[in-house]
Amino acid sequence: MVSIGYFLASEQFGPADLVDQAKRAEQAGFERLWVSDHFHPWHDAQGQSPFVWGTIGALSQATGLPVTTAVTCPTVRIHPAIIAQAAATAAVQLGGRFVLGVGSGEALNEHILGDRWPDPAIRLDMLEEAVQLIRRMHRGDTVSHHGTYYEVQEARIYTLPEQPVPIYISGFGPQATTLAARIGDGYCTVVPDRELIDTFRSTGGGDKPVQAGVKVSWAEQENIGLDSAHRLWANDLLPGQLAQTLPRPADFEAAMSLIDHESSRQHFAVGPDPEQHLEHLQQYVDAGVDELYIQQIGPDLDGFFTTYAKEILPALR
Repeated sequence: MVSIGYFLASEQFGPADLVDQAKRAEQAGFERLWVSDHFHPWHDAQGQSPFVWGTIGALSQATGLPVTTAVTCPTVRIHPAIIAQAAATAAVQLGGRFVLGVGSGEALNEHILGDRWPDPAIRLDMLEEAVQLIRRMHRGDTVSHHGTYYEVQEARIYTLPEQPVPIYISGFGPQATTLAARIGDGYCTVVPDRELIDTFRSTGGGDKPVQAGVKVSWAEQENIGLDSAHRLWANDLLPGQLAQTLPRPADFEAAMSLIDHESSRQHFAVGPDPEQHLEHLQQYVDAGVDELYIQQIGPDLDGFFTTYAKEILPALR
């Protein structure tokens, strides 16, 4: 049975709103939380970008749900040794109910300190070294590491959970997905791609958990839901490597002008019809995900949580 969670969008909501949504999600019957980690929103209309580790601390005091970062980049903007400490503290705060979801990142967030944005193959190499280093530090040893990309000198994390923090790897192509299968404790995606999930399972992932995130725009009128989805998240439809290589929110806003409303209508479940939402979400279930995290785009959270609690979640289960 698929476990249904709620997706907290740090790009769109401030920390107090995210905590409030998490509490409402728990009351509505959602079982888990995903929370995104960004320095910038994708574009200015989204309008937020709180520091995810502060939000996670607040979530640990507000709900009893497990939390996964979806996803943190531990390679450029923040050194993996610091991510190791942050993840260990989050796991302690959450009583072990924390998963560190990591990925190779986007220039949008990672270019801010003036570092060169590496080629995709190098980004994956950096991610693999970062994960190895985080795992070493989570054992509680004093670590000195002299790697290809990272240096650590006599560092030890003292505040550790009872069990090592699970590390799930995101992947949107075969190379990253194969890496996730080889080094990850699980796999994160945002597309209902059966082929990629099969690649993960057949190249070493086996029965490790597969998480997926999906956005919907519940509204009392379909056109209102569509307008919200298109205005706020049409960036999800940008092709190729644009999401990884565009450096500024303004660049995403310019690129989004090429996406029409009809494309957004095909990509998102919008409006009030439960059948439309269920049909959209079922794609992820059919693709083989174990945990599905749903984000409400539009402002009508009352309608979203009421409808999902009464009609969508029971039907999905």
